[in-house]
Amino acid sequence: MNSIEVQHISKSYGKVQALQDVSFSVEQGEVFGLIGPDGAGKTTLFRVLATLLLPDEGQALVDGYDTVGQMTEIRKRVGYMPGKFSLYLDLTVEENLTFFATLFGTTVEEGYDTIKAIYSQIERFKDRRAGALSGGMKQKLALSCALVHKPSVLFLDEPTTGVDPVSRKEFWEMLGTLKEQGITIVAATPYLDEVRRCERVAFLDQGCLRGIGEPEEILERFKDVFNPPGIERKTKADTQFPADNSQFPILNSQCSDNVIEVEHLVKAFGNFHAVDDISFSVKRGEIFGFLGANGAGKTTAMHMLTGLNQPTSGTGTVVGYDICTQYEEIKKHIGYMSQRFSLYEDLTVRENIRLFAGIYGIKEGEIARKTDELLERLKFTAHGNDIVKSLPLGWKQKLAFSVSIFHEPGVVFLDEPTGGVDPATRRQFWELIYEAAGRGITVFVTTHYMDEAEYCDRISIMVDGKIKAIGSPEELKRNYGQPDMDHVFTYLARQATRSSD
Repeated sequence: MNSIEVQHISKSYGKVQALQDVSFSVEQGEVFGLIGPDGAGKTTLFRVLATLLLPDEGQALVDGYDTVGQMTEIRKRVGYMPGKFSLYLDLTVEENLTFFATLFGTTVEEGYDTIKAIYSQIERFKDRRAGALSGGMKQKLALSCALVHKPSVLFLDEPTTGVDPVSRKEFWEMLGTLKEQGITIVAATPYLDEVRRCERVAFLDQGCLRGIGEPEEILERFKDVFNPPGIERKTKADTQFPADNSQFPILNSQCSDNVIEVEHLVKAFGNFHAVDDISFSVKRGEIFGFLGANGAGKTTAMHMLTGLNQPTSGTGTVVGYDICTQYEEIKKHIGYMSQRFSLYEDLTVRENIRLFAGIYGIKEGEIARKTDELLERLKFTAHGNDIVKSLPLGWKQKLAFSVSIFHEPGVVFLDEPTGGVDPATRRQFWELIYEAAGRGITVFVTTHYMDEAEYCDRISIMVDGKIKAIGSPEELKRNYGQPDMDHVFTYLARQATRSSD
């Protein structure tokens, strides 16, 4: 018996064709995956199935009910968890759950048996605001809110993006429990290990259904997207950096070959030590991976290194500036790119470049020349006047990264820059990272993709506010007797003793 029937669904936004003649079915109790690059149409399809959007053409049935004519019946029967967790961050855990129960005409007490296995893990935090929870805890709360009315179908739109590997594994273990209860699950995910946990997957690209089948079959059939060839990189011995800092005019003259140096760094909030006595250094031109589970302390540490927060004790320098006393100088002399790409979507490509060039203090006479050079290098010359929000995701990534190093900083901080991005696009982004490192720019990167950890020269892994391990990927795998970085990370992260919240 089919729980979901999609028949020739099409949906457009003006000239943009989000979905084009999409048809497939999902069996009752099946774990079904939707995969594809950003902009493929996955979110639009979820919204059609959840009765939040009307299709232009075609018909969709959920539990036998039509998404257009019987949307009230469908809304009683589905749970929907969008990528942004769908939580009210200023409400407490308990208030969020009560709100969603009321919205569906039920109570927390009536639905408690359905959510008990999940909600019991966060119930002790019921009086805490949702905005103060870690990513893993937000996941559990959002899933509880989506299940409190006992739905028969669950829609999950990339629910684990930005969440560490251990929390992701725990989340999918919870989905396994829901499957045992007979709930049909449709999930979108960019993570290949999660794709493989589905029974079948549908590959969407540019609004069209390109293929449907078992995970390994689809991953092999479209391996150019999901398993692109490895990246070749020059070895350290092949890369020659100038003996002085002339290549990097914004580097402090006092900066040594170590662009980052940290000794016994501590950041305390009351009696809680978010960062607890860490020491490390990062060399010029090195790609340094800074890993840790949600709540391990890596974000707090990164805030201190980028001048956004000052340490409680300890010392450190970034590009030669003291993190305790010269944090305003640090902000001016580094590059930074967040997961949200740090671009102004309503400005053109050229306007974004010009804006950031001015912020970084590049001389007026150089901006036009350097902008033309950048557009030519990125092959964006014909798109300089395009509005950024109209660009494909991969282009936005390239532009945001290039803007962050436009002023040739000694170090660029990348905070989960590829979250939610398909493997082929992530590979293109890492080619840019390798190119920057080859020019001597130090890259300090956080990521929850463990295949990206393999690309780094060295990696540190934080657990409970401390650096638990540091070394090259090969050294860490050898030292801990693990086959890959995913297993190394999981092994160390599961040794945590403090709550991530």
